[in-house]
Amino acid sequence: MKKIEAVIKPFKIDDVKDALGEMGIDGMTITEVKGHGRQKGHTELYRGAEYVVDFVPKVKIEMVVSEERVEEAVQAICAAARTGKVGDGKIFISPVEQVIRIRTGERDQDAI
Repeated sequence: MKKIEAVIKPFKIDDVKDALGEMGIDGMTITEVKGHGRQKGHTELYRGAEYVVDFVPKVKIEMVVSEERVEEAVQAICAAARTGKVGDGKIFISPVEQVIRIRTGERDQDAI
């Protein structure tokens, strides 16, 4: 099993969710986050004062999938989240040792 974490632009979340749903991947956690990479934020003017917005709003999607589905999920996320501009985001993939469904006690693949 692998954990996929994707940090994307907020307006792309519905496209990514729909693309993953079409594959049968419905279980995910979505968090509003802020950060920056090469995008580096921007400068804004408010009431005549200029200030720097260092962190850009993003959305982080987390899901656990079987190893066989990782590449398929990554391709779906990339296709749905890509705008071709700086700040499209990143995907991180990590191993998962164990999954336990609290309600039933199911483990690993049965718990996904």
